[in-house]
Amino acid sequence: MRAAGRTVWARVRDRVAASDPGLLRLAAGLRTVGAIALTLAVLGLVGADVRHLVAGAMAAMVATFAIREKQRAAQAGTLALALPVALASVSLGALLSTHRVGGDLFFVALIFSAVYGRRFGDRGTALGLIGFQVYFLSLFVGATVSGLPVLYGVVGVAFLCSAVARFLLVRETPAGLLERLREAFRARLAQLVSAQLALLDAGPEEVDEALADVREGTARLHESALMIQGRLEEGTSDAAVARLVQRRIADAEIAAERLGLLLLTARSAGRADTLTLHLPGAPAPRAGRFPDRDEAFALLRRELEALRLLVLRPVDGGGGTAVAQLRNRLLGYREEEHLPDAPPAVQDVFRGIGEAARAVLGLRIALDGPQDESDDSPATTRSREELDAEDAVLDADDEAAEEEKPTGLRRPTTRAAVQVAVGSSLAIVGGEFLSSQRWYWAVLTCWIVFINTASTGEILVKGYRRLLGTVLGVLAGIVLAGLVGQHTWPAFALVLLLVFAMFYTAPLSYTLMSFFVTAALGLLYTLLHTYSLSVLVLRVEETALGAACGVIAAALVLPVRTDRRTNDLLVTVLDRLADVTGTAVEQLSGGSSADLLDQSRDLDQALADLRAAVQPLTHPITPLRARRDTARYVLALLETCAYHARSLAATAELLPTHPSIAADPRLRRAGRRIGHNIAAIAAHAADERSTEGIETGPSIASLLGADAPGTPRFGRVTDRVLRHLQRLDETVAGLARPLEVPVRTPER
Repeated sequence: MRAAGRTVWARVRDRVAASDPGLLRLAAGLRTVGAIALTLAVLGLVGADVRHLVAGAMAAMVATFAIREKQRAAQAGTLALALPVALASVSLGALLSTHRVGGDLFFVALIFSAVYGRRFGDRGTALGLIGFQVYFLSLFVGATVSGLPVLYGVVGVAFLCSAVARFLLVRETPAGLLERLREAFRARLAQLVSAQLALLDAGPEEVDEALADVREGTARLHESALMIQGRLEEGTSDAAVARLVQRRIADAEIAAERLGLLLLTARSAGRADTLTLHLPGAPAPRAGRFPDRDEAFALLRRELEALRLLVLRPVDGGGGTAVAQLRNRLLGYREEEHLPDAPPAVQDVFRGIGEAARAVLGLRIALDGPQDESDDSPATTRSREELDAEDAVLDADDEAAEEEKPTGLRRPTTRAAVQVAVGSSLAIVGGEFLSSQRWYWAVLTCWIVFINTASTGEILVKGYRRLLGTVLGVLAGIVLAGLVGQHTWPAFALVLLLVFAMFYTAPLSYTLMSFFVTAALGLLYTLLHTYSLSVLVLRVEETALGAACGVIAAALVLPVRTDRRTNDLLVTVLDRLADVTGTAVEQLSGGSSADLLDQSRDLDQALADLRAAVQPLTHPITPLRARRDTARYVLALLETCAYHARSLAATAELLPTHPSIAADPRLRRAGRRIGHNIAAIAAHAADERSTEGIETGPSIASLLGADAPGTPRFGRVTDRVLRHLQRLDETVAGLARPLEVPVRTPER
């Protein structure tokens, strides 16, 4: 019974870890709610009135969520600097409350300074955000000069409670966060293997759903890998260990994605492409159930179950000997003599399982240190030797070339500061026409739609989502205000619940976050005895006005068009793709080694930036349906290119140590056309007047002719490299049509 309970708890823990990597959303919600609850408790004990309770809750919230540094010492320093900023802001808010024009001018100057401060990193962003939000707080609670001493005490208590919640109640250390992210990666890897198992079993009617689950699992695993990459430097004291974990995470991610493609190939009529895994709504491969459900199929299903178990349970845990035997058996599939008698495509799946098991072994060693080797088989011993050899040649050189930084109005923070200042000025004027008391809601919305946006389209989509969430939140606020009435502490308890929901859902849906914010504000209005239906309707009107002012400012003042931004980011992605591909091919051809892992992650980050930037083009409300489909298609092709480039980089990283991989100078010939085509597409994306065109011709494999009679053409490892190069060549050429790049076929 106790063992069953532990199993259920482990499953729940894995699900939570997979759905919230590193428990970042849970920690953010608990930390903020803890700070607010502690502030309310302290202020309640000293007999503070409702207005000061609301002020304390808002101050505690902003003091907690505004600070984003990863190191605890930096967080403490920013919090200490933020307190005088907050006190100065609330003082000016009270002093200028009776001077309409002076107050408005200062508010615009404060907004400009807060946005401009983002150029100084996390600390500048936090101080600017706190300065703005506390000034807004002074307007919300109607701060006066005579009431400043009490407000100082309220803000001081709020900041102290925020520090207690951050450093004592909900502690977060870089090492602890990295450990939770690793656990999330393991859980998501197991979920992906489960999805691949379901794809294996799926019939013709079920294949669409099964393939969608594999797509989602692959994307979620990649997300976890990127999050770990971003936390390695702070969470690991030893740079060599950080590099080792980085490599093993990349190995596991690539091995898992490749296994899914091999499964898809085995159950399809032709070779699968990663486009199928990345393009939303892509048709599933035309295939019935898995061909020939014989002994090979039963064995394949069993080994996928074994791989999932290997991911979930360490060898030195419970049932260690049994798990070690599973590991030994799976690693045996890396050797030809252990492959079952089955069609070549099915044998490839078994090879993929062997490589995935090797990646899991490497990940275990990197994360948990040396393990018991007493039960190792010869195949496991060889895998360990390969991993040890790779570890011995890790290159820790992290030097990066300095890039030219934009200056003046070209700098994004300067441009955004000017835009939001103009938009806020419009919002102040328009907001005061709607209400002389609550005009600041329009300014708040205008300010918020500029956060984490960089183009007019992004601001438009964010404004739409905020307006939708606000309308729904007003309806919820009406219901909640009627239920809670004038019961102060139940209302505050409900506000805490809504605040937690706001922070927990913020990374998932901006609409949901806006919904919870507005519902909580409805309760705060009730507590301040200013609640009415007309106030909530005014909230919607001010939100719509603020969003419109933000869009107008973004469109007319130093505008960054969505197509211009996406083109710039597309060029960056193509440049990163060319870097990874060119460096990997050069290394595989016998050239000097380079830092391919960092280059691969730079490519991933550039692709993530592009994915975020095209959201206005792919949003369901966009009227340009053809453009939306083109954007999705191009993004899917780039995802495919990135996968094959990462695979080439992973193979090149093995070159110095792997006994079965040798440099082949002929590969350099095969990579030249790909490099030229990527450069041609990048030139066209940067300037539509470019006359560069891509080249087509014989297959990549045909370019790898023997240098002399009797020279072997290529072996299995080089064949795998060629397959990645061929798919990369085809996919890069596929980008030419939607991007309208000329295609040139060389004359015979």
